[in-house]
Amino acid sequence: MTSTTDIAARLHPELQALRRELHADPELGNDNPRTQARILAALDGLDLEITTGESVTSVVAVLRGRAETAGERPIVLLRGDMDGLPVTEATGQPFASTTGTMHACGHDLHVAGLVGAVRILHELRDELPGDVVFMFQPGEEGPGGAAPMIAEGVLDAAGRRADAAFGLHVISAQAPLGVWTGRAGVLMAAADQCYIAVRGVGGHGSQPHRSKDPVPVACEIVLALQAMVTRQFDAFDPVVVTAGRIVGGTKENIIPDDAHIDLTVRTFSKTNHDQVPERIERLARGIAEAHGLSAEVNYVPGYPVTVNDDAAYALMTDTVTDLFGAERYVEMPFPEAGAEDFSYVLEQVPGAYIFVSAYPGDDWNTTATNHSPRALFDDVVLADCSALLAEVTLRRLRQG
Repeated sequence: MTSTTDIAARLHPELQALRRELHADPELGNDNPRTQARILAALDGLDLEITTGESVTSVVAVLRGRAETAGERPIVLLRGDMDGLPVTEATGQPFASTTGTMHACGHDLHVAGLVGAVRILHELRDELPGDVVFMFQPGEEGPGGAAPMIAEGVLDAAGRRADAAFGLHVISAQAPLGVWTGRAGVLMAAADQCYIAVRGVGGHGSQPHRSKDPVPVACEIVLALQAMVTRQFDAFDPVVVTAGRIVGGTKENIIPDDAHIDLTVRTFSKTNHDQVPERIERLARGIAEAHGLSAEVNYVPGYPVTVNDDAAYALMTDTVTDLFGAERYVEMPFPEAGAEDFSYVLEQVPGAYIFVSAYPGDDWNTTATNHSPRALFDDVVLADCSALLAEVTLRRLRQG
């Protein structure tokens, strides 16, 4: 019997070529027509049921297994995201992007790896006792492509709701090349945005008592938020609030009417995710009113917490160690504070999501991380990514 790893090794040269073509031409957001066209070309000629998105440039492919099975046929969904970032690449690679955009988060490897999984499972379709949905998704970096694809029916593309969902993400730091990492339960944070406008009354900087200065009030709100997260939330279920932007005024001797604070908010549980908006609003308005000013709070929910199902995670990690050896897997001690819109899939379908290092050097602990213009990803990991996705699918389908 031909193994998934053998097929992946044979496919590696063409997957590498696809990845480098994608890397040289990234696209942003939910509009990725050139990437979509390359995916469709890579799947051309295969026995698949293919649809493209209506509101986003997604690709959904369904592979029907041919093996006999008793009862209802199981369904597995595999996902790969395809969009890049507004980053000017500085890696110096011969296939580097020159468009002012970059696959600085490795989504080009995700696409090529998922294409590899399609090819492997298509070759083994006579052994598949179920069906597979392949979810090629734009917009993970924002505004979010998973939710529109779910609304358009990706989770039910094979005729009913998928039984399990799996995905992976390459990283350019934090672990040696080819090492996998993850954890059961909460894997990644929810990420929200919050915009606070402090409304005052402008005037001359030499006579602040004749004005209502919003700048020190905005500063006080930022500092109070740091106390709030340590005094109102459990230290073992953390909340992270970061003011990434504070804007107020036009000149040193002019007190402005308004000051603005832009926040990113990270939470690791639904309880805290639900409580944070009200507490930020209460704090901001209370401090502003204490100084005779007002505050307007616009809280914008983002991606929810990414949670791995225990059984699906165990299956995925067991598959990693069986294929590549126990030394190639390291358990994460804590969740990752980044966010991921595969979380929308995992809210509705039990599944698992893990990371693999694609950094080619020895300085993996100090090198440029994902989203850096200098982030490096070695496409030598493509065969392993394809083999893992294919193998975990085979094993889950055989569970029934």
